[in-house]
Amino acid sequence: MELIHCKDEHLDLVSDMYSSVVRHLLENINYPNWSMAYPCRESVREAIAQGGQYACVENGSVLGAFVLNDNPGGNYEAGDWRVSLKRGEFLVIHTLAVAPSAGRRGIGGYMVDCCIALARRKGYRAIRLDVVPGNVPAQRLYQGKGFTFAGARDLLRGIDEIPLFELYELNFQTL
Repeated sequence: MELIHCKDEHLDLVSDMYSSVVRHLLENINYPNWSMAYPCRESVREAIAQGGQYACVENGSVLGAFVLNDNPGGNYEAGDWRVSLKRGEFLVIHTLAVAPSAGRRGIGGYMVDCCIALARRKGYRAIRLDVVPGNVPAQRLYQGKGFTFAGARDLLRGIDEIPLFELYELNFQTL
């Protein structure tokens, strides 16, 4: 198992993995409230173009993926952050997902560990993220990795079905 920084040639594999995740969520419990409109091929293409798409691969298969960048995509200033940081001082994890066929192998934790290592190596002071309220698997994953709750806020994303997002952070100076 290895982490790769995705390029154009990974678009199909990563997009297909996200599609399988969304189909699985729609057939079971859709904790993150995802749809076939997001995450999708176009969001993966954009993340690759901006340099933030990563994937966990093994034997040519994508086991999981995430986006890591410095763009919160919403009003993160509203959070109850323990440390006041400007954009560019922290990274944000987006769309972290594990392929349904690869569940219960610790891949989500491995990817979060990779995010932490990347952020620290690049000199960022923290990692932040948001979770849809009720997304218990994500809450457990991030809290288990030391992330702390920073409030439930309207991030001004204009998503009627998700008026509030739960914010989490991991500050490196407190580790």
